[in-house]
Amino acid sequence: MVVVMAPGATDADINGVVSLVETAGGDAFVSRGVERTIIGLVGDVQQFGSLNLRGLSGVSDVIRISVPYKLVSRENHGERSVVRVGGVPIGPGTMTLIAGPCAVETPEQTLGAAQMAQAAGATLLRGGAFKPRTSPYAFQGLGEAGLKILADVRAETGMPVVTEVVDAADVELVASYADMLQIGTRNAQNFALLQAAGESGKPVMLKRGMNGTIEEWLMAAEYIAQRGNLDIVLCERGIRTFERATRNTLDISAVPVAQRLSHLPVIVDPSHSGGSRDLVLPLTRAAIAVGADGVIIDVHPHPETALCDGPQALVNGDLRELAKVVRTLPPLVGRALTEAPAASPDAVLA
Repeated sequence: MVVVMAPGATDADINGVVSLVETAGGDAFVSRGVERTIIGLVGDVQQFGSLNLRGLSGVSDVIRISVPYKLVSRENHGERSVVRVGGVPIGPGTMTLIAGPCAVETPEQTLGAAQMAQAAGATLLRGGAFKPRTSPYAFQGLGEAGLKILADVRAETGMPVVTEVVDAADVELVASYADMLQIGTRNAQNFALLQAAGESGKPVMLKRGMNGTIEEWLMAAEYIAQRGNLDIVLCERGIRTFERATRNTLDISAVPVAQRLSHLPVIVDPSHSGGSRDLVLPLTRAAIAVGADGVIIDVHPHPETALCDGPQALVNGDLRELAKVVRTLPPLVGRALTEAPAASPDAVLA
């Protein structure tokens, strides 16, 4: 069961609902989004039914939810949500391009990738300072030094930063630099990390686990929402199947399915699903055609020397084509490319 608060509900109204539920022996989890506040109730539903919650000040509606992911479900939120990251919207009506280096290596490399991404139409900068890798011998990221580079590049380009956090103990540190926290596929069911990210006060991008079902993905999002944060963006990044021709198998059907089941925005990662530069643009076209709210793409000025995922990073020629794709295809499906901050010079793509 969830209690939907009216847009003008005060803290006193919210506390009144929480207090009444706790008096009845239940637990109440307050989740605040940009547009409204939802309170998830845990306990005896029959007991809650006798509390006359609808009569409390500031309450808009009380809804019984049949699915286990109550706060992120479309059952309690008929309209799809928009999540804003540093003022940049991700959600219905727009197509948001998030791009940058998979891993932060140097200030020059990160700035160069950011300028290339921005010239192609990107409004958000992705870059990894902490890199969880399959091999313990692979490059693991620069840590806080990488976060500082991202902050400097944000100041230079005006692009808000999306970066991964891999440990609950690092959430406060990463949140002090980032505009959006990313939870990677390997941590999609790291419940302590999900809860800490939910308490960070920052929007969260949640990648689907490589072996996760759509319901498990949404339940992971529920862990974040239950800690007070409804500013969650789901990211389909490919799942592990028997197929070896691609790095992962892009489950393109997951986009409309997740949008039907949840009010959260859904984006696609064409880079990590295909794992090869020549697949990124076709998968981007597919993502836009199926109705994704955005894409997140790897960019590198010198992919042949990249310390992480160079073979899938786009370079200048690819970016010129990407720029055409993200400007011409979204209007065909009723969307517009999210407006970018001050554009980088066209010469960046020369």
